[in-house]
Amino acid sequence: MIFQDMDRIVFAGDSVTDMGSQNPVGEGLFDNVGRSYVRIIENMLAAYYPEVRVRVTNSGVGGNTSRDLLARYERDVVNLDPDWVSICIGINDVWRQFDSPAIPSAWVLPEEYRENVEKMILAVKDKVKGIFILTPYYMEPNREDFMRARMDEYAAICRELAEQYGCRLVDFQVMYEDYCKIRHSSYIAWDRVHPNQVGATLMTREFLKQCEFDYDHNGQ
Repeated sequence: MIFQDMDRIVFAGDSVTDMGSQNPVGEGLFDNVGRSYVRIIENMLAAYYPEVRVRVTNSGVGGNTSRDLLARYERDVVNLDPDWVSICIGINDVWRQFDSPAIPSAWVLPEEYRENVEKMILAVKDKVKGIFILTPYYMEPNREDFMRARMDEYAAICRELAEQYGCRLVDFQVMYEDYCKIRHSSYIAWDRVHPNQVGATLMTREFLKQCEFDYDHNGQ
C-alpha cells in the first residue's frame, strides 16, 4: 500500500465528499468525517492495515463549485500540511448550468474549471507525496443526456490534467457507467449524484485501486 504510518490524506470536494462531515474540516472521533466514501476509505485502511496509522481529513463542503473550493483551498487543504491530497470537484460546476440556467454567474464553464483544478494541483504538487484526481460524474448511462454529455467534458479535463501532472486518476464516471449497465442508478442515488452507502462503497473500491491496497493483507 502507498500510505505510510502517520500519513495525512486531505479529501477536498463538495457534498459528495462532505456527506455530513464537520465543516470546513472534519476528522477524528464520532461522525466528524461524515458518511461518504471518505469514511469508508478510513474504515478500510484501519481494518486491513491496523499497523498503519493514517490521518483522514474531510475537507468537503456541500454546494461547492471548483471556484468555491479554490477560494478556501489554502486554508482547508494547503495549510493542513497533507502528505496526500484528493480532489473531487466539478459536479456543481455543471449542475448550476442546468438547475440555475438564468444565473450565469453561478456557472463554472470548462475553461475556468480547468484553470481552477490546475491551480489546486500546482498549489500542492511539490509539497505532497501524491495527488488523486477524482472525476465528477452523473449516474446516467445515456451519454446523449444533456447533463451527462456536459459532465463528460469536465471528466475529460480531469483525465488530461491527471496525465499532465502525474496524478493518480480515479474515474468515477466510468465506474458508475459500468455499474449502471447492471443496476439502475435509482438503486444508488435518486438524484443520480448523491450516493447511498452502496455508491460510497463503489467509490471507495475505485479509490483503493489507485493505492496498491491488498485485500489479503493480514495486518502484520
